Amino acid sequence: MKPLKIIFLFYLLSCTSKSFSQDTAVSLLSMLEKELEANKDMTVYTTATFKTTRVINGHSVENVGKGVLDAKISHRFGNISEGGYELFGLDKATMRMGLDYGITKNIMIGFGRSTFQKTYDGFIKVKILSQSRGKVNMPVTLSYIPTIAITTLKYEDPSISNHFNSRIAYTHQLIVGRKFSDKTSLQFMPTFVHQNLVTLASESNNMFAFGIGGRQKLTKRISVNAEYYYQLPSTKLNERTNSLSVGFDIETGGHVFQLHFTNSQGMNERSFISDTKGRWDMGDIYFGFNISRVFTISKKH
Repeated sequence: MKPLKIIFLFYLLSCTSKSFSQDTAVSLLSMLEKELEANKDMTVYTTATFKTTRVINGHSVENVGKGVLDAKISHRFGNISEGGYELFGLDKATMRMGLDYGITKNIMIGFGRSTFQKTYDGFIKVKILSQSRGKVNMPVTLSYIPTIAITTLKYEDPSISNHFNSRIAYTHQLIVGRKFSDKTSLQFMPTFVHQNLVTLASESNNMFAFGIGGRQKLTKRISVNAEYYYQLPSTKLNERTNSLSVGFDIETGGHVFQLHFTNSQGMNERSFISDTKGRWDMGDIYFGFNISRVFTISKKH
């Protein structure tokens, strides 16, 4: 769009300066019309559907750019309902530290480690479709994210035969998102979680959930976010609840702070989608925050 802006600038100057002849003005107008006509064949892709690659706990449709490293630190304090003795949960905390990297503009990878159940996790995010208008009119952005999570807690009974693959869980997720306006974005997240080992024989190793997440921009740098994951009752584990989180995104230059309240302690898909036990109606709420800082590792040539 830079040529268009330059042409328009010269046209304005031509209207206010006697040094520009009428022929020059006509010529500039002709060039402007050609530029406008050419732009009808351009594809304009939607940007900033969400501010970071996470809505709150779960992924958003956003990717980091090619050659960009995103360092993330996530904290979840203790249960607010524990009262003043535990300073309403601030005396306790779990955390996740992770690194995300953009291999291409549509493919990113990530790795992290959580203190909750001493879990390591990794993922690949592939952007299949991008919302756009113009020559290519695509109403939504579509991403696919397979993840793996490995817990490393000590075995409760080391005297019996324990298998490493019992520690592993897999998640497959599709994200369908759309930016409706400069302020409003929404996405849907059908999700499948497989755990190699469950606690009870009556429980299913496979769990299906449907998530919804949204962002409403309040000011230039602040937005309110929310996400909810509904577990299908037929595959839901015993004594588990659906994950509900609400919070704010605050942008400060190269940093994005996310402040939120959630009933989930875990910060990987297996943990917060299928293993949440907190109940909002019982006061099982955890205050937390995410901090994101990006670094350009590989510059474009």
